[in-house]
Formats: sequence, structure tokens, C-alpha cells
Amino acid sequence: MQLQVMNSPFSQEQSELLNRLLSTLTEPQKMWLSGYLAGMAGTVLPQVTGSELVPQQNGSALSKEVTVLFGSQTGNAQGLAENVAAKLKERGFQVTLAPMNEFKANNIKKIQNLLLLVSTHGEGDPPDNALSFHEFLHGRRAPQLKDLRFSVLSLGDSSYEFFCKTGKDFDKRLEELGGQRLYPRFDCDLDYDEPAAEWLEGVLSSLGEAKAEEAVSPLASIGAGTSVGQSVYSRTNPFKAEVLENINLNGRGSNKETRHIELSLEGSNLEFEPGDSLGIYPENDPELVDLIIGKMNWNPDEVVTLNKQGETRPLRDSLLSYYEITVLTKPLIQKAAELTSDHQLQQLVAPGQEEDLRTYIEGRDLLDLIQDFSFEGITASAFVSILRKMPARLYSIASSLRANPDEVHLTIGTVRYDSNGRSRKGVCSIQCAERVQPGDYLPVYIQRNQNFKLPANPDTPIIMIGPGTGAAPFRSFLQEREELAAQGKTWLFFGDQHFVTDFLYQTEWQQWLKKDVLTKMDVAFSRDTEEKVYVQHRMLEQSKELYQWLEEGAVIYICGDEKNMAHDVHETLIQIIEQEGGRSREQAEAYLAEMQQQKRYQRDVY
Repeated sequence: MQLQVMNSPFSQEQSELLNRLLSTLTEPQKMWLSGYLAGMAGTVLPQVTGSELVPQQNGSALSKEVTVLFGSQTGNAQGLAENVAAKLKERGFQVTLAPMNEFKANNIKKIQNLLLLVSTHGEGDPPDNALSFHEFLHGRRAPQLKDLRFSVLSLGDSSYEFFCKTGKDFDKRLEELGGQRLYPRFDCDLDYDEPAAEWLEGVLSSLGEAKAEEAVSPLASIGAGTSVGQSVYSRTNPFKAEVLENINLNGRGSNKETRHIELSLEGSNLEFEPGDSLGIYPENDPELVDLIIGKMNWNPDEVVTLNKQGETRPLRDSLLSYYEITVLTKPLIQKAAELTSDHQLQQLVAPGQEEDLRTYIEGRDLLDLIQDFSFEGITASAFVSILRKMPARLYSIASSLRANPDEVHLTIGTVRYDSNGRSRKGVCSIQCAERVQPGDYLPVYIQRNQNFKLPANPDTPIIMIGPGTGAAPFRSFLQEREELAAQGKTWLFFGDQHFVTDFLYQTEWQQWLKKDVLTKMDVAFSRDTEEKVYVQHRMLEQSKELYQWLEEGAVIYICGDEKNMAHDVHETLIQIIEQEGGRSREQAEAYLAEMQQQKRYQRDVY
């Protein structure tokens, strides 16, 4: 064992002698020595019982064993957890790393040091792989945890009402069960690298490991582990990918526009697997930027400071490519109210006005804010200091790297709508539709998603449910299976509005059907019939065969809209399991939960 004591009074030579001696002692010898020294000094020394203990500054002992659990939907929390575990191992900790659904929940009562990294999904919901652990801790079987020391890193998006709710839930519940915080919870917005690094530094300090000379810089890279392979490019260092192809997949007369975009990854050494996503750092609409600058009478060439590192950039360029200007959040409105004495804005953020604030935020952007309230005389530097950094947009990858080396394909639905008397545009989707041509470049990175992966055994049957752009990852799945000559059966449920104009990748699906790469396909075009028909209706029509596939071990994948489609498909699956398996509702839910535990029910929903 190595004796590690903060602010040790021993010289280097004495420390080496002590370590050599202690490593040879038996437990009874250590106890005798402890008592002997205590008797000499009139004080009781901390008892050292093994190499797994490290004294803290206050004299209490903390275990060198740390459990790191993560709940992750898109891969951010997982990437952070993996890097946190690596940093801990570098400092001599014994680390257990696991997704929450693979951790035996009862074992939490045996843990002394627990780090939880978890994202919040949808309307304040836990990620799929955190559901069972969340349910256990909030249930009657949760044990008392008086010996537990914990800390929570929570990821979220402040544009949502229930920002970081899952992390807050875990933090509160662990305290209720008797746990003590190693370090306070950190709630991170979409730009999470710096706060995550600060949190880890605080955790290490609480574990008695941090030293004064350790600056944030060695830890600041903990959020950068989103690239696969040995590429130097990542979320914090994106690769500028050349656009090779940009076409509209929808036919003439469709009220939709879906772009198929092919990008070159040549020279990047970026790698990905089917099920992963591509992050794009977009640019704001120049017209919107100019309207904001004009309304505020700012100088577009004024140089503003972007971040704590002191990076500077001209104002117009900053609003184009660095700051988010199309989404209003509660924190932003509160900070804006501090910049001005506008009475109406003060009222909007006053206690008890939460409903009015929610209503105002919905469908409005920065231009609305400066038009609706008085910000006269506010400098550009002061105003941009309250804005958050523009987050990347994630898109499911629609191609296989085996089938298309050095390329990545995307399926992007353009977003256009009217709100509060103005036309609105999706930041990235409209940039790709209107302002990006072959030969242009987009800053990109690979976002791993271990929760949406093809089965390791290529003979395993798969069922893919993906209406609209939700079909994107299934194009990559089938390209991959074709390259591998996989023998497992495949079944695709696809839906959209009209057969003639909206059947995305129709020719490719049909070719795969002919080659038996795609075994079976069912389609639903909701606007072609008097009564709207969706993918879940096609599933019910095929309930007997679908259930048979499940019994044969098929893996189900769902991709697309979470709020409506994914919820309806989930309910339909329960109904099919009830109906065809002769089970109760409770038994059907347990069947689906078991599939999820076995990674046979995977979702990439947004």
C-alpha cells in the first residue's frame, strides 16, 4: 500500500520508509501500531486498513473505489462518463463504469462513492437506459444510503421547461435516502464542456485528489470524447466537411422538403457505426442577424468578446455563427430583465408569472424580445454577454461507412412555420436547404450512440419503425447488412403524407426488397386516404406476425418524433403483446421492459 496524506508532515525519505514498512504489516500489526502511537501522542490516529482507503484533510477516510453511472439518450452523458472514468483511473481510483440499466440497483447500498451523469429527455423524462434505475430509487424498495457519498452532473437544454429535471430528481432522492453530497450538483446546458470540467475538478478535490497546481485545462477536455477512432476532430474541434450532394427527396407538389446531403470525410479519420449521429454547427439566417443589429442600432463591425478565454470576433460574425438567436429561454429572459428597467419585462419574470413567461417564450426569438421590450442604449457587448453559445444540431446518419468510405449521408427535413405574425425558419435545416451548395463546407463531428446499434449477431431479425426522416438510420442499417451479407430477417415500417411525393428513398427500399436485404416492408401514407393511417395501424394489421418475430428474438428500433409517433408505437407494441401473447397490460409492459433491458427495444427519438 502507498500512504497518501494531504499536507503530510513527513519528509520524502520518511514517507518512503513508512510506505515500505506499512506494506509489510498484517492487520493485527497495524492495529497494535495505531494503538501504540496513540498512546504516545495522547490522540487517536485514523486507522489505515488497506490500500483502498485514502485519508482526507479532515482525517476521515474515503474509499478509492468510485462507481460512475450514466443515463444517456444521444451519447453526451455516456461520452462524459467514459472520460470521467478515465481521469479517475489516471489518479489511481478503482472505477466501475456502467449505464444505469446494466447496474444491479440493489448494489447501491454497498457503494461509498457514486458519480451520476445523466441527461434529461423530452418533457423532463429520464433517458431510456435510466428509466429502471430511476424507478427503483423512487420506489419502496430503495434502501437507506447513509454511507453513500455522491455527486450528480446533469445535462439538459435550458430552452425546455423541465431543464435538467432528471439530474435534479436523482440528486434530491439520493439525499432523501441519506446520502451525503461529495460535491454539489452541476446543471449543464448544451455547451457543457467547461462546467463539466469544473464539476470534475470539484469532485476530485472532494475525493482528496486535487492539488492547487491542477488548473481547469487538464480537465477541460472531458467533454471532447465524442469522436470514434483516433481522429483529432471532435465536438470541440469539428471537421470542415465538403458538401458532395444536396438534393430534395420530395416530389413536385409536396408540402414538405427533405434534403439528402452527402458530405466528404476524406482526411478526417472520423469513423462511425450505423445508429450514430452527425453534429453540424450551423449559421444563423443573415437576414435575421441584420434585422437584430439594425433594430438595436449597433455597429456590425464592433468587436465583442465571446467567452472566458477572451476570444473576440466582429459582432455580425458572432451573431451569425457563435450565438443562439432563434430560441428564447427562461434564463435568457431573466438576464435580459437585469439589463433594462422595462416594467413589462420585469413583470414577466416576477415570481408567480411562470405561465405567462412560458406562453411568451413559445415560438419567439431574439428579434421578438428586442421589439417587444425596451433595450435602448444597451451596448452590443453587454447584450451578447447574456446569450448562450449556439449548439450543434444532431442528425441520424443515413449511410454505412463500409458502403460509402470517407462519406457520411444525412436526411434533413426543413423547418418552416409562422408564429406571432412572422415566418420562422429552422436554423440548420434552412441553411442546408437554401444556402448550402456542393463545394461548400460544414463544420461537423461524430456523435456516438451506443443505445441505438445493430445486434452483434447479423443473423438476428430486426424490425425498424421510422416514418419520415426517422427512416434515415435504417438506410444505414440496410447498407451495413448488405455489405456484411447478413442473413437476419429485416422488416421496415415507413410512413409519410403522400405516396407519390413523400416516399423517401423508395427506389432503394424496393431494390433491397428484390435482393432480400429487406425481407418485408409496410407503408402508411396518412393523407392518401379519407381516414388517416399511420405506422402503428400497419403494425396492428400485422400483429400476429410481428409478435412471432418478437418471440424469435427480433430487435425493435424506433426513430423519429417522440411526442406523438414514438408514444403511439410504444402503446401499440404493448397492445400487440397483450393480444397475441395472451398477457395482461402489466405483463405486456414487463415483456417490453425486459426487451429494453436486453437491448432488444431501442429508440432514437427527438
